[in-house]
Amino acid sequence: MPIYEYSCENCGKVTEKLVSFSAADNPVECPECKGEAKRMISASAFHLKGGGWYAQGYGKNESKPSCPAAGSGGGCGGCPAAKG
Repeated sequence: MPIYEYSCENCGKVTEKLVSFSAADNPVECPECKGEAKRMISASAFHLKGGGWYAQGYGKNESKPSCPAAGSGGGCGGCPAAKG
């Protein structure tokens, strides 16, 4: 079950609750004043780990070295840029 943040309409207290997807939009009771707390829109906790695409430099605005064989039809035998 995901963790959602709720904000109380009466006292402004923000709390986190472990709630099922089906009950996520239902208001919850504020632990401080017992008023109605509604779900907030909050940032995702998504985090990439390991040696995936982001570790290889995709998404960065760095220029890649140009291939001398690109467009000339010669160069490295296994280079995709050399194949016409």
